[in-house]
Parts: sequence; C-alpha cells; structure tokens
Amino acid sequence: MRIAVCDDDLRGQEQMRRALCAWNPSTSAEYFSDGSGLLEAAKREPPFDIAFLDIYMPGEDGVEIAGALLEISPRTGIVFVTNSEDHALAAFSLHALHYLVKPVTEQGVAEALRRLKELRPELQESIWLTVGRNTQTLALRQIYYLISDNHAVEITLADGQKLRVWMSMGELEQKLGRSFLKINRGIVVNMDRVEEMRSKSCVMQDGRELFLAVRDRGAICAAYQDYLLDRLSRTRREAEQ
Repeated sequence: MRIAVCDDDLRGQEQMRRALCAWNPSTSAEYFSDGSGLLEAAKREPPFDIAFLDIYMPGEDGVEIAGALLEISPRTGIVFVTNSEDHALAAFSLHALHYLVKPVTEQGVAEALRRLKELRPELQESIWLTVGRNTQTLALRQIYYLISDNHAVEITLADGQKLRVWMSMGELEQKLGRSFLKINRGIVVNMDRVEEMRSKSCVMQDGRELFLAVRDRGAICAAYQDYLLDRLSRTRREAEQ
C-alpha cells in the first residue's frame, strides 16, 4: 500500500509516523512538507492508495491540494488532518474517507484505513500479526478459519499450520476481508475455503466440519450464497475486460 503524509509541521509528521507504526510496525509512508512535492510524487506509479493531508499549511489550502491530487489519481483515498473541524464540510464535499483532528491517534488511522479497504477490497489481501515475539505478514488466502480459544485466536492455514495470536476475535475481524464470515460465537471462516455449506454446518477444504449458530443459520447460509454470487459476477466481469 502506498501512503502519503503531507504536513508542514514536523511534529505532525512524527505523530502520524507513530500512529501508523502503532497500527502496523511494517507500514512505511512518504512524507511531504508542501503540496507541490506531494503532487509531483503522485505522478509516479503506482498511485497513492491513501493520502493524509494537513488542511492548514503556509500559503496552501489542503482542500485545493486534495482536489488536484484526485485529478492525478482519482482512486486515492483522502484523509484530512487538522487542528479544528472548521473545514469538515468542504472536506467531505470531496468525498474524503475521514477527517482527523490532531493529535492523530492509532484509532483514527485504523478507522481511515478500514474505510479505504471497504472501498477497495483488493487492499485486504494481507494482514500483519504478532505471533509470539515475532511479527509477520499473512496472506488472507492462506487462512482457512479462526477459532477463539482462551483469550487468544487460533488461525488454521492452508498448509495445516496453526498460529496462536493473543488478540480478540473482534480485533482480528477488523483486519479481515469480505470473504470472511462469522458462523458461530468465536468462529470465523474464509468463504473461499468452504468446501460445502450445509444447513447446520460448513465443511472446510481441509475436511474440518464447523457448526453454524443455531439462531443464525438462515442468515449465515444466505450471506454465503450472496458472496458466491458476487464472486461469480466479479469473475465474469474480469473475464470480459
């Protein structure tokens, strides 16, 4: 993911750097002190996926910079960062992803990136996790299912490996893509790895049978069928291009 941060204040850049690092230690960004540097860099490939723009910079208007940036790369997600909410209306007229008031926090950055990934599912291809004392990037397609276990989550992968992650299922769900479906309390499956969806359970590609929540069976099966139809539609569109 290509990330831009435009802020003339070095303290503001440092706040953003810390927030991005807290969200994901492996995250890197390109930092700019003025709009001209940002716009010049935006002409290079690949385009910026997301840009955090300070609205108040000497002699520059962050909203105008955002408009120019969108002319160069229309798919770039815009997040405005400022000391007040005075320009919120103008910001959202540009369909900004989010509007952050300084000091920037990890939670604010995480919400902005969550919104970006909702709009662009292809950016959800991998997640960063802390496993034991190590950190690693895990491709979502590798995951079969996740099961809560004693304040941790056990993740079963396509190669049979099991990872134990000390975080809540709710925290993990925020990092997952739209191919993941909660089928029972503490159980989330990758629908791309479901071999067969039955009325009371689903069978995964590794042969594991996981049972659906009794009260939600109808809704779960319907969500799975909707996902399959959407996946088929996307596959056909890609084949026609």
